[in-house]
This record gives sequence, C-alpha cells and structure tokens, in this order.
Amino acid sequence: MSFIIDKQTRNDLNLSGKYRSGSIFSLFNKVKTAGGEKLLQQMFNAPFTDTENINKRSGIFQYIQHSGLDFPFNSNQFKDAEDYLAEENNDFYFISFVKVYSKKIRGVLLREQQYDNLIRGLAAMLSILNTTNAFLNKYRDRPSYPLDDLMTNFRTVLEDTRLGKLIGNEVLNEMPLYQIAEFDFMLRQRLRKEMLLLLETLFHLDVYTAVARVAELNNFSYAESVKSTDNIMEIDSLRHPALPKGVANHLRFGQPENMVFLTGANMAGKSTLMKSFGIAVYLAHLGFPIAAKSMRFSVRDGLFSSINMADNLEMGHSHFYAEVLRVKEAAVNVASGKSFVVLFDELFKGTNVKDAYDGTLLVTKAFSKYQTAVFIISTHIIEVGEELRKSNGDIQFKYLPTIMNGTIPNYTYLLKDGITSDRQGMLIIENEGILQLLKD
Repeated sequence: MSFIIDKQTRNDLNLSGKYRSGSIFSLFNKVKTAGGEKLLQQMFNAPFTDTENINKRSGIFQYIQHSGLDFPFNSNQFKDAEDYLAEENNDFYFISFVKVYSKKIRGVLLREQQYDNLIRGLAAMLSILNTTNAFLNKYRDRPSYPLDDLMTNFRTVLEDTRLGKLIGNEVLNEMPLYQIAEFDFMLRQRLRKEMLLLLETLFHLDVYTAVARVAELNNFSYAESVKSTDNIMEIDSLRHPALPKGVANHLRFGQPENMVFLTGANMAGKSTLMKSFGIAVYLAHLGFPIAAKSMRFSVRDGLFSSINMADNLEMGHSHFYAEVLRVKEAAVNVASGKSFVVLFDELFKGTNVKDAYDGTLLVTKAFSKYQTAVFIISTHIIEVGEELRKSNGDIQFKYLPTIMNGTIPNYTYLLKDGITSDRQGMLIIENEGILQLLKD
C-alpha cells in the first residue's frame, strides 16, 4: 500500500521540486552524481507505510553519519562512466579490437572525437573501480550491518576474477592499443551488467552519505517508527527544517487526545508550526532525518493538509467552495478508517464570520471522534475553542501567544496550553498608518 499524499499537500509543505525555492527536497539534494539525484527523487516521492523499511533506512543514515563514512568520488567520473556504458558492446573481441583501432585512426586523420570519448569513459570506469576497491578495503573490517546489501554488491563485482587485469590500471596513455581494446571489451561486453550494478550501488551510497551529511550539518535527528496498532505521535523540540534558529515546540498525540485546536494572532506562527509538523511526518515516513530532537510515531496511511487554498477559476470554484471540497475530501479519507494526519489552517476563512464559526465548530467536533487519525486545526475564531472546551475533553487546546511592547506586537512562537484572547488585527492596520494615509 502506498502512502497517500496529494499535490495540494505537497505544495502546502513545499516538499518537492529541484528548482523550487526553499523546497525540502532541495535541502537534502546534496548528492554528487546525476544517478544519485534521480534515486533521491524516487525515494523522496515514495514514503514507506511499514515500520521495518522506515527503521531500516533510518538506520543506514544513522550508521553513515556516526561512522564518518564518505563518498570519495566526483560527478565528472560518473557522467563519463554512464555515457561510456550507455553504448553496449555486443561484438566478438576481434571485431571490437578493429573498431577501437578504427576510432584511433579516424581520430588522428579526421580529428573525430570517438576515440577520445572512449578513452575518457574507460578511464572514468577504471578510476571508479579502483576508488571503490580502496573504499571497500578501508571499511572491510568495520561492522557494516546496515550497509550489508551495498557491501555485498561491492564484493560481488570487485571479487570477480575477470577484473584481475583491470584493478590497479588507470594510466591508459601508456597502454598498447590491444590492451585498451581488451579492457573496453571486458567492461562493455562481458562485465557490463556488473558495471551497471556497481554504479547503481554507488548511487545509493551517494544518497546515503549526502542525506547523513545534511543531518549532521543541521543537527537533525531520526524518528523511531513503532507498530501501527498504537496511535502514537510524539515530537520533541520540533522546528521547521529551513529555520536553523527556529523556536522548538513539543507535540503529543495519542488516544484519546488525537487533536490539537490551535489559536493565535496573525503572524504568531500557526501556519509555520503546522507546516513543520507535516514536514516531520512526511520525512519520518521516508526514514529521513527530521528537524527535531526526537520523534516516535505509529505509521500512517497518509498526510492531508489545507493551508494555502486558492480558488479554482477553471472550474468556477470560489475560495470558500474550494475549502468546502477540501474538507469533504479529508472527511472521505478519515471516515474510511484510514490513519491520516490532517492539517487544517483557518477553516472556512473564505466565508462570513457566522458561517465560519458554525462550520468550524461542527467539523472539528465531527473529526475529533475519529481516533485512528491525528488532527491540527487552527482558527482565528477563538469563540469556537471556548464552545469546544465545554463539551469535549479529548481535544488539546494550544495557542501561540503575542506579547505587546506598547503598540508593537512581539511573537514568542512558543506553544502554550489554552486558548488565546489576542486580537491584534486592527492594531497592525493602525501601526501601518493606513487610516492616516486615507485621511490625509
């Protein structure tokens, strides 16, 4: 079963996108190879839905980070090697030798680049073989349980007796042509599958070392996945991964307290907190490091958010109707019994205050009954919270406070228990001098 997440949620949390400013993918995209980047994209778009795979990948990252294991290659080596292996050699050795000889002659007489390209690709492949062999020897005697699959692949390739003549050779300009032809024939014909396996394994190592390095540099930690029968979601010192000095907050969900009702003034940090939580949940299901001190969670079926909703001009949907459809979509998933994480920021802000109050109150009450899911619902309408507190003892009421310095609001971004009474909307308008401008 695949982890359920849609485009709206990905956009809300700014998860994907190599070129998207500030995306979470770009934060981790510190790989050295094109193949590693492609693999990272595949991993990033496919969260796990089982504890075993989550903890296994997390264990690999942790092992690499704590062991100081590095990736001793450069990107140019891999580009040349991949281009070189892309042209498969299906000839007999004699025909292969003739072709190499022909490329050499044409290069001298006609200035063609085929022979130079062959030499560059062959040199890159030999360099990768020798560097990998040195890497394997360096870590051969170390415990490598999380990396057993990778180390097995390395040994399978490098201990192949057919590689005997190739290991240790890199200076091609001193080799006779027949030996270059022989090496080319071995790598692109007899050992091509092994060479492709080697590159694919190194792409994994590239990703693992890059992500572990990001965790080290940003002081990230690793989440622990527990059996899904428990409705557990605990995060200590959570912050947004793009804010190294962000204020850390703690969140706890369980049964029956599986919902946080969040209040706070404009700019108090509600949206950032919800995004930080959603990102941590997503990264945890990837087995990736998170921007928190620690996290324990039971595996979820999916993640659903409504934070940056917009109208849909093509379908003729107003902002409010788009919100309603979004809430309906969440309701369908939650009512099916799936264990979702649901984030709603400012429910029904596209309609009048009375309808927004009634809708937020009724929808929040209805969602709070589904104990298999986890919810954070924020609002400016603090009266909803007061009404909910009278009738529902299972909802956690949290707020982000505002501290006034004269007429200037300051924000702590630190969660507190309760419901805020802060209302600084008009104060912000007055501080900006809008009314005075209009009078003048």
